[in-house]
Amino acid sequence: MEKTPSGTSVGVDDPYEFVGRCDHLTDEGRCRFAVEQGDRDPGFADARSAEEFRCPVAGDPDEDEASGPWEWDECPHFRCRNRDRRGVSGVNASDSASGGTASRECARCGLEERRMAHSEERPLLEEHHLSYRSGSTHGDGDPSHEITVYLCRWCHAKVHDSWARVDDDANPDPEAIAEQESRRAREQDELGFESAADRFDREE
Repeated sequence: MEKTPSGTSVGVDDPYEFVGRCDHLTDEGRCRFAVEQGDRDPGFADARSAEEFRCPVAGDPDEDEASGPWEWDECPHFRCRNRDRRGVSGVNASDSASGGTASRECARCGLEERRMAHSEERPLLEEHHLSYRSGSTHGDGDPSHEITVYLCRWCHAKVHDSWARVDDDANPDPEAIAEQESRRAREQDELGFESAADRFDREE
């Protein structure tokens, strides 16, 4: 399996199997990096400009699958942090506006995040890096391709202990479920509403 620089496991053989799409890819199939950060790699930006900034991996935006001549691992500026939309890994990073229930879930066991508004408690889910590889040979790219998923704290520890895989058919840890239910109960208490009249009658 892939390893971190310190030698611990990241829980996958091929991080690119967990890629939904590049963070720099727009809905129109263009490379946002080349448009907004082209000064970091002028050669790359010029090449993309000559092709109307079309992503060399995604290709035709009307196609369901990537149809460009490159693979994701060939692009020097590829990045997939899975923070803003559901991709291949099944991770969705969009929290609800209320700060309560979120659709983000553990990529291994499926535990859903429960974030308490105005709380500094440690989140149930943590960002987990799958890739520490060097960039490709297509220009002077970033030093590594950043590929991340979300894992609950319990799965995260198991993966870095070198025996668990991200794609295991796993159920949430009992301790994780207990913590999630505790937060759910407190969230419901905070959302509960009692009028002043009802509270006065109860206290009487």
